[in-house]
Amino acid sequence: MPIYAYRCAACGHQNDHMQKMADPVLTECPVCHADAYQKQVTAAGFQLKGTGWYATDFKGGSGGTAVAAPSTTSSADA
Repeated sequence: MPIYAYRCAACGHQNDHMQKMADPVLTECPVCHADAYQKQVTAAGFQLKGTGWYATDFKGGSGGTAVAAPSTTSSADA
């Protein structure tokens, strides 16, 4: 289940709540009971570890094969 950060605009109380994605957004502050409790925008909190496709395909630059472009220089005959 995702963890959402909330902050009350009335009293400044902040708290994290574990909710299902289908659960309604909380609006009432648990401290002052005002209707000013708002969900905050936060960064994702996960890290990819181990030997998965992301480590072999994307980590550390391009791992693909590159074809060299043909030479465009011309030599003059004497």
